[in-house]
Amino acid sequence: MFSPPFTTADHCLAALRESGFAVLDAAAVRALTGASADSLKTLAHAWDDLAPDEYLKDGGRYRRRRHASFIAQGGELHDVPHRPHWQPLAYNALHGGMQRWFAPVDAATRARGDWRALLAWLAQVADALWGAQPWCGEAHAFRIDTEGGIGRPTPEGAHRDGVDLVAVFLVTRAGIKGGETRVFEIDGPRGQRFTLDEPWAVLLLDDHKVIHETTPVQPLVAGAPGHRDTLVITLRAQGFLAPTT
Repeated sequence: MFSPPFTTADHCLAALRESGFAVLDAAAVRALTGASADSLKTLAHAWDDLAPDEYLKDGGRYRRRRHASFIAQGGELHDVPHRPHWQPLAYNALHGGMQRWFAPVDAATRARGDWRALLAWLAQVADALWGAQPWCGEAHAFRIDTEGGIGRPTPEGAHRDGVDLVAVFLVTRAGIKGGETRVFEIDGPRGQRFTLDEPWAVLLLDDHKVIHETTPVQPLVAGAPGHRDTLVITLRAQGFLAPTT
């Protein structure tokens, strides 16, 4: 396992501008968002109640998830009525081109102060990078398990999401091997590989500059259960991705 190339909280924006990505440890996340370690530990329990992903084209049953949409502007967050997640084939050759109605994130989770603090902080990051404006956000709670022997966090392979800012928070990693994060320049040879293993550490990505993927996970002990939980949040300035865009 390669250790993440952590940056400090005060160098986060510079790293995003220079390299297109930044990795922050949990302490930096707490300092920047105001969320406490105890509250984030409690928030992680919501990942025990995710719903099966019914859209996997590889026939797998290894992914569970929930989905929420919001708009962030000027320090305010507004939840958006439940809507489908859509990506064009140009960004997701495997699952693009179809409206995917995932189970919604429950209202109690969306109302939590720590949940809203994470979203509001990311909008501040986007404002600092591209100027203050409304941000259309989507939040995806994922669990990738090894019940079938292998789980694929990114079955579509290395990709962009078609947004401006992407945040990948590691929530839990239990009983698995693999799950290596890989980030590559979008138009160059350079890349980084590392494994997120600290709960609530985060990878931030400028989706214009880099592509990313996570390698499959397998059980650490053959036949024993294992899973990898993440919270993926995307922000896009020009409205939500939709079939008409």
